[in-house]
Amino acid sequence: MNTTLVTDITVEQICKGFVYNKLEGKGLFGLSGKLVIQPEYQRNYLYAENKREESVIHSVLKGYPLGLIYFNKVGNDRYEILDGQQRVTSLGRFLTGKFPLFDADGKPHYYSGLPDDIIRKINETTLTIYICEGDESEIKAWYKTINIAGIPLNHQEISNAVYSGPFVTKAKEKFSNSQNSNIQKWSAYIRGKVNRQDYLRTALEWVARSSNDDAVDDYMSKHRFDTNINELETYFNSVIDWISGTFIDVESEMRGLEWGRLFETYHNTPYDPAKVSEMVRKLYGDVAVKSRKGVFEYILGGCQDTRLLDIRVFEDSTKKAVYEQQTNVAKESGKSNCPLCSLGNDNNSKRIWKYNEMDADHVTAWSKGGATDINNCQMLCVTHNRAKGNK
Repeated sequence: MNTTLVTDITVEQICKGFVYNKLEGKGLFGLSGKLVIQPEYQRNYLYAENKREESVIHSVLKGYPLGLIYFNKVGNDRYEILDGQQRVTSLGRFLTGKFPLFDADGKPHYYSGLPDDIIRKINETTLTIYICEGDESEIKAWYKTINIAGIPLNHQEISNAVYSGPFVTKAKEKFSNSQNSNIQKWSAYIRGKVNRQDYLRTALEWVARSSNDDAVDDYMSKHRFDTNINELETYFNSVIDWISGTFIDVESEMRGLEWGRLFETYHNTPYDPAKVSEMVRKLYGDVAVKSRKGVFEYILGGCQDTRLLDIRVFEDSTKKAVYEQQTNVAKESGKSNCPLCSLGNDNNSKRIWKYNEMDADHVTAWSKGGATDINNCQMLCVTHNRAKGNK
C-alpha cells in the first residue's frame, strides 16, 4: 500500500459541498464532491451523542492538532475517508449550522454568527492527511489497524467494513437507522444501540443461528454481494412476531434475552397467550423467584427447569431448626435423620447425618406449589436430595 502526505487541505476546502444525511446519521460528501466522507464500511456518526463534536471545534479554535486523517484513493481525484470521518463530519456539521458552540454563560453561537476573525481561523486551519492507495484487502486491514484508538470498533463495525457491499448497505438501512419507526418495538427485546450496529448484529445472529463471530462473518461473506436482505429481514420479523404473539406483556427483563435460540427451540410449540400472561404475572409475584429473566424460558419449556428461576433457598435458621427436629425424632426412633434413608434396609437406614452432610429440600416441590417456608422444609442427605430433584 502506498501513502502520500498532504498538509495543505483546509477545513473550508474539506467541508465544501458537505452533505449530512440525518436519516442515516452520516456525513456523505465533501471536498467539492470529490470525497465520500462515510463509505458503507464506516460506522455511524457517534460524536453528537456525547458532545464530542463540540470538542472538535474547540480544538480547532485553540490550535490543537486534530490528528491524522486517512483518505483511500478510489479513482482519479476521488477519495473516501478511511479514518477521521467522525472529525470531518463534526467540522461539516458545524460549518453548515447543525449545532452551536456554547459560551461560559450557556449562550449558543452558530458558525454563521461568529466574528469574521473566528470564522477565518476555522476555515484556514489545515489538516494532516495521508492518502492511501492499495487493493481492498490492504485497505481493510489498515482500516482495522488505525481504528484501535478513540472509540474502538466493535466486532460488527469491523465486519461491516470487511464485508462491505450491497448486502451491508441494505442491512444498515434497515437495522442501523435510528429513524426506523420499528426501533421502539424492537427495543423491548434487543439490548444495545442502533448506531453501534447492535440491532444489526442481533438480526445476523438470529439468522445465522449463532452468536459466534465466525458464524456471523460466514453469513455476511456468503451474502456480501446480495442486492436484497429478504432472508435476514424475514427471519428477524418472524422472531419478533413470535415473541410479541406469545407474550402479551412486555417486561424490562425481556430485553437482551437469547430470543433467536428460544425461537429455534420453541416456535413450533403452541401456546395460549392468555395463559402465558397469567403465568408470567404469577411468577413475577412469587417472592421465591429470584431471576425474572428466566421466567420466559421457564414458561416456554413447560415450567420444568426451576434452575432458570434461581428459586430462593431456605434460610440457615430454618434449615438448622428442621435438622434439630428431625435428628431428635430419629434418635428416639432409632432410624436415620434422613427420611428417605430411614425407609431403606442398608447401613444408612439408621445413620445420623451431620448437618453439613445434608441439604434442605421442599417436601412439596416449589414447581408443584410448595412454599419456601419451614412447614415445607425437610433435610435430606446430599445423595437423596440431589436424586430427588422436582419429584
